[in-house]
Amino acid sequence: MPQIIRVKTGSRVDMLDITPSVQQEISKAGVQEGICMVYVPHTTAGVTINEGADPAVCQDIMAHFSEQVPHRGNYRHYEGNSDAHIKVVSVGSSETIVIQGGQLRLGTWQRIFFCEFDGPRTRSVWVKAVGVASARE
Repeated sequence: MPQIIRVKTGSRVDMLDITPSVQQEISKAGVQEGICMVYVPHTTAGVTINEGADPAVCQDIMAHFSEQVPHRGNYRHYEGNSDAHIKVVSVGSSETIVIQGGQLRLGTWQRIFFCEFDGPRTRSVWVKAVGVASARE
């Protein structure tokens, strides 16, 4: 069974760093070597890996999405959130990360971000670590 992280977003569009929460689940699972899948089971929210050192990167990404796919547009979907569905197609619903020495093996500046496009809401992120409890010598 995957572990579930609850994410509460504060605005319609948001990028939240969930790296510490994902790492916590890896530690609880005890996986030392393997892979971790992070999956967002929603059609208007996603997950991505990108730079986490400068918050302006996330602001730029969200601003670009808003320019390219505006909230109000000539959409047919009756719920009024077509833009959110389209943005998730670009971001995606899952990421797979290598686990080595019990740690997520991300690049120097990389972080895992939950991407909200139809908030504010409380969402779920599924985390599944697969591997071995200790490295083979």
